[in-house]
Amino acid sequence: MQVLSFRGPQIFVADAQALLTGLVRLASHLVMAHVERIADTCDVAGLLAARRARRLAGERLFRAADREGHGRRRGALFGCFRYLSELT
Repeated sequence: MQVLSFRGPQIFVADAQALLTGLVRLASHLVMAHVERIADTCDVAGLLAARRARRLAGERLFRAADREGHGRRRGALFGCFRYLSELT
């Protein structure tokens, strides 16, 4: 007779962890939305908007490098910065 192992507790723990992670993300988004709105209101010099624009431009450049076939090398220490060679 073969005994089948019951993975119920493992599945329950994984589901509970996923639920808790989702609730924490939801709470952090709700809290951070108010903080970001206050920060944007107090940003007189426009530094936050400039920082956001730089981050989005970097992400677009990274995606464009992936589309052109400049794949990321997995083993290289600074392989994730290869797409910056387009800037020189």
